[in-house]
Amino acid sequence: MCALAHYLERKGIATVAIALVHEHAEAIGNPRTLSVPFELGRPLGAPDNPEFQLEVLRAALHLLDRPVGPVLEEFPDLAPEPADYEGWACPISLPRPETAPDGSHERRVVDEIARLRPWWDLATERRGRTTVGAGGGDIEEAARIVCRYADGAEGDDPGPERTLSRALKLACDDLMAFYTEAATAQPGGATSQDLSDWFWGETAAGRALLALCQRAVSEDDKGMQLLGSLLILPRSQAHRAGA
Repeated sequence: MCALAHYLERKGIATVAIALVHEHAEAIGNPRTLSVPFELGRPLGAPDNPEFQLEVLRAALHLLDRPVGPVLEEFPDLAPEPADYEGWACPISLPRPETAPDGSHERRVVDEIARLRPWWDLATERRGRTTVGAGGGDIEEAARIVCRYADGAEGDDPGPERTLSRALKLACDDLMAFYTEAATAQPGGATSQDLSDWFWGETAAGRALLALCQRAVSEDDKGMQLLGSLLILPRSQAHRAGA
């Protein structure tokens, strides 16, 4: 949408974009952009909070008063928790996510997947669907692809129709979806931030993805650099980079 704004502006139509990835907005240089610190998919913050969402919209529209661009401003506030939120009542407890003695991530991640499987089965039964499977294989295959690369092995050949960065991105998406779906089957009302903190701070899969990001940014391939720097680790978890 940021790129589309340039074309609209050339036709004399003033635009304002709301950006969830600050670095993308910087690179594109849209005439007027409000950068927001929310979870991906939530440009106005958490749902069911029209007052806060109106604040975000007003902040964005106020940028129309700026005559010269590009303008890139950051929205200063995090989205508030729901009024009835009392914390995640029963987060899933997993063993401390340290690297396995042999230096690999795979054994610990596969063990976590086995522990989480009953919760994931319950979640998919309740919903009647799952978002796991974008990579085309099962969750163990996704874990193997991610962990092998995180452990320093040569990336698996993804075939002629898919780049390595794309294959790794889909495998990471499947892992994060599996863990998130399993965790939401737990009692209590976990927010998206609760789930993100749990995944990136308390799981072996989160640690494997951090190692993947660290390796990917050092590659010569631009697609891999983008994967490691922007497409996996959420902005709210950027403090964990290099951990």
